[in-house]
Amino acid sequence: MASSITIWPDDQQVVVEEKLFARILTLNRPRKLNSLSYQMISRLFEVLSACEADSNIKLVIVKGKGKAFCAGADVVALVRDINEGNWRLSAQLFRKELTLIYLLATYCKPQVSILNGIVMGGGAGVSMHGRFRVATENSVFAMPETALGHFPDVGASYFLSRLSGFFREYLGLTGSRLDGAEMLACGLATHFVPSTRLCLLEEALCKVDSSDPAIISGIIDKYSQQPNLKDKSSYLRLNVIDKCFSQRTVEQIISSLEREAINKADDWIPATIQTLKKASPTSLKIWLRSIREGRLQGIGQCLVREYRMAFSVMQGQVSKDFVEGCRALLLDKDKNPKWQPSKLELISESMVDRYFSKVDDEEWGELKLPARSNLPVYAISKL
Repeated sequence: MASSITIWPDDQQVVVEEKLFARILTLNRPRKLNSLSYQMISRLFEVLSACEADSNIKLVIVKGKGKAFCAGADVVALVRDINEGNWRLSAQLFRKELTLIYLLATYCKPQVSILNGIVMGGGAGVSMHGRFRVATENSVFAMPETALGHFPDVGASYFLSRLSGFFREYLGLTGSRLDGAEMLACGLATHFVPSTRLCLLEEALCKVDSSDPAIISGIIDKYSQQPNLKDKSSYLRLNVIDKCFSQRTVEQIISSLEREAINKADDWIPATIQTLKKASPTSLKIWLRSIREGRLQGIGQCLVREYRMAFSVMQGQVSKDFVEGCRALLLDKDKNPKWQPSKLELISESMVDRYFSKVDDEEWGELKLPARSNLPVYAISKL
């Protein structure tokens, strides 16, 4: 089979392997867990656009080098820019990233994401919107943004809101980690393939002269297994999750969990309560509204709204929790963020409203997404 590897002269962060009927895109920043830089996002957009226009290419495979698929955006660089007064550079990255995600969500060719490792934040953004999402025994999925003073963005208010029940609220509010079996069970993954069979899967996919999703799904099925959930899996606690996380406000969610803790001897419940109480109160409030608005919106509407929210976070006019959260967890690593406001009850509805307001900046307008003829391909395999 014809094969070559293209390494761009000025950028080795995305490696493109050319196969007869496919392209394999490898995220190549293993020392940084393949975290997304502006350069990487731009290159992905360029390569994916070219692949979509090439009739000889039937599908695209995206994977990561090392132990991560992608751990998210390079938030350390974002915080550095903000601290240096260059918050607009951060806003620019979000604009480019969300435009890339819109391309992926409306992509006319099948995308197969090989999630053999860490998949968090921006890593979910460049994989969850594709048609095929292959988990393995090494997969670790999470949207941990509320612990950092941010919120699950990258279209998470769209793809998480398509999950059944209130597991969607739970995942975004708590940042809970899922393994490959849980990803398959809830529908975030479409297939589970043991890591030892990935090379065989890739080889088979690259021989397919077809973009027919049914044919590609059938090929992946040949290498797939049905994994078992662990006894301590949060997905086995859907009754409690649906009961508690269906509450109208974050305060009511926590109160409901506290009542459950009295009646049930399950360490998972108090641990969940503590996770919520450690997170940024502002982040919890804005995410809960975001996910619930996302249920009724299309992918484009979700991305435009999330851009408004990210713009407000970068400006830091309502709260500077993003900078503080990154300081406490990623930079100084004292794990003791000083949130402002410090309590849920100190956050008014008008404060939350400001995150959802249109971007009002002379130099920086709303997110403008390109015209696309394809409908979003995202689908939940398990309901």
